Amino acid sequence: MSVLTGPAPWKIRDRAFNWGSRTYLMGVLNVTPDSFSDGGQFDTVEQAVAQARHLVHHGTDILDIGGQSTRPGAGSISREEELSRVIPVINAIRADDDEVLAQAVISVDTTRSAVARAAVKAGADIINDISAGTYDRAMLSTVADLGVPIVIMHLRGTPATMQQHTDYQDLIAEVYEFLHHQIEDAIAVGVKPSKIAVDPGLGFAKTYSQNLELLRNLNRFRDLGSPLLVGPSRKSFIGWILDQPDPQQRVWGTAAACCAAIAGGADILRVHDGAAMHDVCRVADAVWRGLEA
Repeated sequence: MSVLTGPAPWKIRDRAFNWGSRTYLMGVLNVTPDSFSDGGQFDTVEQAVAQARHLVHHGTDILDIGGQSTRPGAGSISREEELSRVIPVINAIRADDDEVLAQAVISVDTTRSAVARAAVKAGADIINDISAGTYDRAMLSTVADLGVPIVIMHLRGTPATMQQHTDYQDLIAEVYEFLHHQIEDAIAVGVKPSKIAVDPGLGFAKTYSQNLELLRNLNRFRDLGSPLLVGPSRKSFIGWILDQPDPQQRVWGTAAACCAAIAGGADILRVHDGAAMHDVCRVADAVWRGLEA
């Protein structure tokens, strides 16, 4: 079986992300008191660094640090509060004696250009913006100026209101058109096309059945020509299927969703359970990408 080809590789620090060669893992590191599945678990620098170390030593390729909860119904915090949560963790990771951890690829989950700029200055490598640059109009030009990759995601409304905006005439077409439009906006202000990844936004302004429809049609988003990130981890649609209200008990359901995403062509999976999903990726890649080692 031949190995799939994909968009142009990302070269970050001492490694290359060769899209299509295997599935890459983005490990969630929420430094928040109120995230939906792990709020308060890693909201001190010491706890966050310990979890980051665990993730990078168990197969995680990218650490995604977020200081603002984006769970359904979440309110907004101030820029100063977000900075005070995120920047000390980046600084601590970069200064750590563990060389593997200190050289980890770091993404920052933010919608604010000022946080993006401060995070990259502190040592972050990628910006992951759930609003695709729509909340802060300076975000895309800031990313262009910084020269770092950006993940742009589809959503409607805000985390506080998004589940009131799930009325689509054609879900796949509308998500595709939004992402295509934001790619064009990013390129127009100087972001290199090769530095843009897309995320259809599972769980963000989507009903349970709409999340399943997205998973069934992920291959449609390959036509955008960008690496495809999918974030099914512990999401409520998995809890709905399993009748499991506790997000931390949705690991097996997450594994199934991750397999579906890989079969659909996902390049990056954003997950909480790094070690378990690393095993999932190895087996799924052997099946769908022909990788046996």
